[in-house]
Amino acid sequence: MSSFEDDNGAGAPAGGGSPTAIGGALDKVRRTLGGSTVPPAPPPPPGEEEDDDDEGMVRMSFMGHLEELRTRLLRIVFGVILCAVGCLSFSSRLWEFVRQPAKTALLSLGYGEDLVMTTPMEAFNVVWFKMPLMCAVFVSSPWILYQVWGFIAPGLYRRERRWAAPFILVSAGLFILGGCFAYFVVFRYGLTFLLSIGSMNHVTPMVTISDYFDLFVNVMLGVGLVFELPVLIFFLTLLRILNPMFLLRHSRYAILGIFVLAAIVTPTPDVFNLMLFAAPMCVLFYLGILASYVLVLHREQRGFPWKTFLLVVLGVLLILAGILYLAVTKYGYHLVPKWPFLLH
Repeated sequence: MSSFEDDNGAGAPAGGGSPTAIGGALDKVRRTLGGSTVPPAPPPPPGEEEDDDDEGMVRMSFMGHLEELRTRLLRIVFGVILCAVGCLSFSSRLWEFVRQPAKTALLSLGYGEDLVMTTPMEAFNVVWFKMPLMCAVFVSSPWILYQVWGFIAPGLYRRERRWAAPFILVSAGLFILGGCFAYFVVFRYGLTFLLSIGSMNHVTPMVTISDYFDLFVNVMLGVGLVFELPVLIFFLTLLRILNPMFLLRHSRYAILGIFVLAAIVTPTPDVFNLMLFAAPMCVLFYLGILASYVLVLHREQRGFPWKTFLLVVLGVLLILAGILYLAVTKYGYHLVPKWPFLLH
């Protein structure tokens, strides 16, 4: 019967399972391989562990996703309707607020402040139906964004779900900020500019309440959605679709796309309103790159370069201050407490 020899020359039956025989066989294998051993598998690099994130992911079927989408949409609709019912109690005050830009523009051009209606139901549809719905969209924007996050959260890792509160607060804040910018700057200035074109050509404006409100809604919602650009860039970085270096390398194409998008979103064909849309979008684009960079630093567990960032900000502020100084001292501009804050 054949046998294996161990280091001490002791034999063991080939079919036996004694530890000595097994150890001797392993020693022979090691000696055959020159004493080399198979190295253990390297540990995963830092930052790649999912700390049981896969267990935290919710697995859904296609029908489950459709059912979840249906539930979230119904909650959004109910939330908007509830806010619209609340806004109905303040319809008269809200309409006075909405009408204010038209009143200011018409009076500044020497016309009467009243809008006109061409059908009996026109004022009712706008003041008591369309306007409360539009106001409800802005009031309920945190609830809408919460439902959006609730729909996409099951597909994210556990550590990525920690961005829920910042996502909702920042997104709702930017949307409301965009609405304020549209109301106090874009719409007021654009409406005055458009009406002044008619006055210079001896055309008396008769602005209907429906046309005015449709333009008002387009500008408010358009600018509000445009202000979500940093959140969109941050979210795409969170999903590893974009990164800040890619955005910086292709920023010239992004700026071109911004002007094309502004031309589509702008409710009027003039260059003036195009610039009012495009300039804030460019600023928001670079803010989105900054947010994307901060996310990448957090993911790679690196610190933020505050010194370089503050130097860049200081340099930009000094350049803007120099331009403002030259405009005031050399070109006769002066500061005013309202938009555009600098008049000749």
